[in-house]
Amino acid sequence: MSTIYLFRHGQAGLRDDYDRLSELGHEQARRLGAWISAERLQFDQVIIGGLRRQRETAEAALAALHEAGLPPAEVRHDSSWNEFDLDVVYDGIAPQIAAADAEFRAELEEQLRMIQAGDGAIHRKWTRADTAVMRAWIEDAYPCPGESWGGFVDRIRAAGEEFRRLPHDARVAVFTSATPISIWGAAAFDSRNPTHIMKLAASAVNSSITVMHWRQDELFLALFNAAPHLTEPRLRTFR
Repeated sequence: MSTIYLFRHGQAGLRDDYDRLSELGHEQARRLGAWISAERLQFDQVIIGGLRRQRETAEAALAALHEAGLPPAEVRHDSSWNEFDLDVVYDGIAPQIAAADAEFRAELEEQLRMIQAGDGAIHRKWTRADTAVMRAWIEDAYPCPGESWGGFVDRIRAAGEEFRRLPHDARVAVFTSATPISIWGAAAFDSRNPTHIMKLAASAVNSSITVMHWRQDELFLALFNAAPHLTEPRLRTFR
């Protein structure tokens, strides 16, 4: 039975500078690394997605493993584990919805006003405009440049197919993001349903731990969204 650890990145930056860890995100990542080393987890392979926030989280964890004398046998970077690009989705779809829906246009304008005014709350919540843009992308309701929802799911599913071929006792860590983790969580139940995937993603805390097993060519979800290292309420964030 091979074991796959899927680690979500720590809290990211603000909406207009998202792909980096916040100060709190760095603390979450350090605590994740301390937990991994305290558990004496030694990985045959560590895979790091291509995004800065994924890389910064992995760097903190790897530093803790090296300090504990538990370096992984192999470390590699693989952008196949990247989150979808919300900026591309927003830029492609939001103007089209705004042109057709006055209520959405007003909500989007208010959201932009709050960002420009420096209202910190807007950066850490999922708005109705966000939901409308995501739904339109998932449903392919408007033309959008870049990756489709279906193409994104296919990419993430393909990235994990290599795990079927692992030795039975292999232990692999992947530093990635909420939706890729949720795609594989849903895959354990043979689901590609976007509602299932996005409900899982919405519940994922920053730097959470998900564990999956491949056993006799079957995928099992052993642990989802665990956060034993986030011992204080202030550390448990979603965005």
